[in-house]
Amino acid sequence: MSRAVNGRVTQKQIAELAGVSQATVSLVLNGRTEEGIRIPEETRARVLRVIEETKYVADPSARRLAGADNRILGVFTYEPAFPTRSLDFYTPLLAGIEAGAEKLGSDLLLFTSTPVVDGRRQLFHEQNRLLLADGVLLLGVEMDSHELERLVDGGYRVVAVGRRETPGIPYVGIDYSSATRSLVSRALDLGHERVFYLRVGSDGESVRDRLEGVRMGTADRAVAIESRIGTLATVADDWAAIRAFAPTLLVVESPDVASALYEAAERDGVDVPGELSIVVLGSSPRLTPDDVDFSRLNPPRAELGERAVHLLSRILDPDQSPSDLDMRSLLACPIIDGATLAAPRSAAPSSEGTK
Repeated sequence: MSRAVNGRVTQKQIAELAGVSQATVSLVLNGRTEEGIRIPEETRARVLRVIEETKYVADPSARRLAGADNRILGVFTYEPAFPTRSLDFYTPLLAGIEAGAEKLGSDLLLFTSTPVVDGRRQLFHEQNRLLLADGVLLLGVEMDSHELERLVDGGYRVVAVGRRETPGIPYVGIDYSSATRSLVSRALDLGHERVFYLRVGSDGESVRDRLEGVRMGTADRAVAIESRIGTLATVADDWAAIRAFAPTLLVVESPDVASALYEAAERDGVDVPGELSIVVLGSSPRLTPDDVDFSRLNPPRAELGERAVHLLSRILDPDQSPSDLDMRSLLACPIIDGATLAAPRSAAPSSEGTK
């Protein structure tokens, strides 16, 4: 029968529950016997029984030698990182994380043993090994707020990659809201008055930030706007809805979906950007000379990963105390002019951008 212990179980708590000293717990965990000290088998068995009942996971950082940590950084992804459809999202992030870890002389440990429920990994389970690493980087479009709260309450050393609304969770994110607003405003300044927004079906903070950017960019503008959730599986229906609304500006969140819609426009003889401008709220890291040069946001995902590693290293360093501003920061998101945004043929650019 397991014992209920709030937060992260420590050696001190194990010692109190077993009725022994913390030094004794340490000796049992490390399998060592100090010269002149003999631990009775009954005592050893009692300590091991408490460890099993509390689901204690030994923290390697508790066994640091001469103040040096283990130089192991964990990486936990809520969505599987390696399926083909995830490569565009995770590849630059993991490259940045790897570069940051190399600079620190640290190893990376990818947590993959956690169960997947409804396409998303569960951070906490009966055999979680989070404490095998000195600290953990959290990746994913959506994260479980209850699990993030548990990390805060348990004193885990973590950094989320991407903005998170859960109080107390350190993060390094991208300022999608401001960048989206700037890109949409730039398009409307050219005279576009009918806008179709094809969104991603997710409740992640980055997705909500883009939505907010579109709202801010179109606020106080005399524009007609229509929106819907679109995927690669629904491109035909999405294109039909776009044609029915007859926009001059198409705002697409997913680069893959934008490419499919561009092909649909070509098949139907719709000139881009003459008849229809397309702006994309993201960018593929695997662009080739044959790809469409979309007017788009270019999220600095490699820098994001590296900066997240840097923040985690500061949190782990007992000689550093990152400020609240440093603990939750956003990177600027560049805009690529591209070749798919132009003034609509029926309108001249507006110097004021409002009607």
